[in-house]
Amino acid sequence: MKNNQAIGFSVNPHPKNKRLSVITLSSLTITNFCKRIAAQNVQSIEYKPFLRFHVANCLNKETNNTLGDFLLNTVKDRKTGAVLLQCESLEPDTLNNMDFIDFNIMLSTAISHLIGVPNLDSMSGKFYARFSVKNEDKSDSYLRQAHRRMELHTDGTYVKEHTDWVIMQKMLEVDVEGGESLLLHVDDWQDLDKFHNHELAKEDIQWSSPPSKNVGYKTYHPVFLEEHSSGEARMSFIDQFAEPFNIDQGLYLYEMGESLESETNTFGVGLCEGSMLIINNYCWLHGRDKFIAKKNLHRELLRQRGAFIENALYEQKAV
Repeated sequence: MKNNQAIGFSVNPHPKNKRLSVITLSSLTITNFCKRIAAQNVQSIEYKPFLRFHVANCLNKETNNTLGDFLLNTVKDRKTGAVLLQCESLEPDTLNNMDFIDFNIMLSTAISHLIGVPNLDSMSGKFYARFSVKNEDKSDSYLRQAHRRMELHTDGTYVKEHTDWVIMQKMLEVDVEGGESLLLHVDDWQDLDKFHNHELAKEDIQWSSPPSKNVGYKTYHPVFLEEHSSGEARMSFIDQFAEPFNIDQGLYLYEMGESLESETNTFGVGLCEGSMLIINNYCWLHGRDKFIAKKNLHRELLRQRGAFIENALYEQKAV
């Protein structure tokens, strides 16, 4: 942080894992942020990309520009790389009577544009995606299937863009029990060396996606991406979308998935409505525990994922 003091928010380590920072925005910060953006709405930020940076600046100004610095430094720092962000109060008076869902979209937009630039989400056709988890589901991926554990993975394996970070925000939920977010830092994976040093660790694997993702191409890259100069592992892995070319790749991926799902350093995080996880996508794996079956189960989520500014600019120049 350029300023040593956090203004308008507090920071504490998560009780289950000190790598995860818990940021709580003060009620005053939220109220003043809502007043600053009162002239904007969700449609306007969907139509005009520059307004998203204006919204981000409005939030950052309420913290004397300390929030943006803290978020970016934390998410980029491999030793940490993750934030749980929540609000001290989300009462109507605190939100300046802004609609609750609209507020959450504006807040996550502010956060994403303080750390980088979101990728187009092909599933929604927007810079963010909203989706629901209900008691019954007929989708073509595990994302919406409530009664099974969604295995540990990273996002963006099947797209060409950098996916440096991911934001997962809980918008609302009704009659929900279970479904905690699951997190594992790559460096806490006890079998990391076994798979990182494997002869197939740097071999290209084909990655695809189901029709609902609206991505009409395949990508090719290894599970372990090129390291930084320090040589630390960077992962891009999801079991459902990997398409191995041979039995050796298939067994490598199978054994990796079995190891990840049995890892004892994985921990669960519960989110309240309006809170969000912001993670470095290449050094944190995430998943979701299964829900308890209930007829009226309903959880609505918002997801954004994208690149740090320097990588977003690199992609544009490479086109």
